[in-house]
Amino acid sequence: MKYVSYLLNNFKNIPQINKIDKQLVEDIEIVGSVLPFKTNNYVVDNLIDWNNIPDDPMFKLTFPQRDMLLPHHYEQMKSVVFNGADKQKIKQTANDIRLQLNPHPAGQLEYNVPMIEGEKLYGMQHKYRETVLFFPSQGQTCHAYCTFCFRWPQFVGMEDLKFASKEAELLVKYVKDHEEVTDVLFTGGDPLIMKTKHLEAYIRPLLDAKIEHLRNIRIGSKALAYWPYRFLTDDDADDLLRLFEDVHKAGKHLAYMAHFNHPAELDGYAVEKAIKRILDTGAVIRTQSPVLKHINNSPEIWADMLRKQVKLGCVPYYMFVARNTGAQHYFSIPLVEAWKIFRETYQSVSGICRTLRGPSMSCLPGKVQILGVAEVKGEKVMVFRMIQGRNPDWAARPFFAKYDDKAIWYTDLKPAFGEEKFFFTDELNEILNPQQVEYDLE
Repeated sequence: MKYVSYLLNNFKNIPQINKIDKQLVEDIEIVGSVLPFKTNNYVVDNLIDWNNIPDDPMFKLTFPQRDMLLPHHYEQMKSVVFNGADKQKIKQTANDIRLQLNPHPAGQLEYNVPMIEGEKLYGMQHKYRETVLFFPSQGQTCHAYCTFCFRWPQFVGMEDLKFASKEAELLVKYVKDHEEVTDVLFTGGDPLIMKTKHLEAYIRPLLDAKIEHLRNIRIGSKALAYWPYRFLTDDDADDLLRLFEDVHKAGKHLAYMAHFNHPAELDGYAVEKAIKRILDTGAVIRTQSPVLKHINNSPEIWADMLRKQVKLGCVPYYMFVARNTGAQHYFSIPLVEAWKIFRETYQSVSGICRTLRGPSMSCLPGKVQILGVAEVKGEKVMVFRMIQGRNPDWAARPFFAKYDDKAIWYTDLKPAFGEEKFFFTDELNEILNPQQVEYDLE
């Protein structure tokens, strides 16, 4: 199958577009001028139910919707898109709106960038002790874009908001110099949008360096869902699988971090065959997704998704909370509701599906999991713990917040039991700002 991409400038060539309401087409043009839009022929022909528009979850997952912009932003963008404004005016208006959408949540641009020999490595992030994230420059796009993606600034042409690095040598040096690092995660964008020869140029130096403390190589990718032919019929598909085998032969664990957001993405010969080919290399596929309003915010959908993943040999890994960026208002649900979905999902699947962790917020202090709702000393509280923290000592430490059934992010929470701050607040300030100046920790 030949890959065909659809963007804002050619999506009207999609045959099925002629069958949908003209207002939806206009909405795609307006919202897609602010938030990134890209899909492909596999998604269009295999994943979307065109008889269920606009309610089909895969349509909402890949095509911009009007309510993904706040009303005043929608009107602001519409006024320039359809009133004859030039390209520069449209771009400036879009950028003005984008900067109001918290383009880099969790301090990833300010606080997570590591240094080597006094220089910042802007193609890397090192937030948690054991894991370094690497953004290969050729991998800063995807086969199709998810409308919820928290890395949307990578795709909208705002260069100062991008992460990207070509520096394989610096990656090797940094990992060598940091014996606490056991994992390197190749991310993006999608590293598997790259030709195998480019991905190989980053991975082989890590293998050749024989770094004993480096144990795991991870690849974060949506390719299984959006373009499974990457592992089947692309001209370098076999080369990619040989690279995976070589990672395994070198004594490293290869973890393919797959993004599946809906059971529909797991149906069909192509994705099933692609999963089998990856597993045959010795790699392990771990699956993750945010819980998303309009897409998968029900325990029935999650249970179906987990059962299909396990049947195909994948390991459920994370249920995330929609991040506080981009179209968060469209996708987010209250933390209490996310926990209820998680709990009811757990109750309806067998133990081998219960490797799923969550619901987890990837926020400034770390990965914060909501464990549930309880009553302590006569007070109704929400119970949390850190799965990962900027200080590793925070991990697995429970803490409590006042019950708030409307809270959608950790900054909405207030400490329980009359406490003034959470246990990590002071130390987080010290980590982020050694000069002891208070930050607005969002």
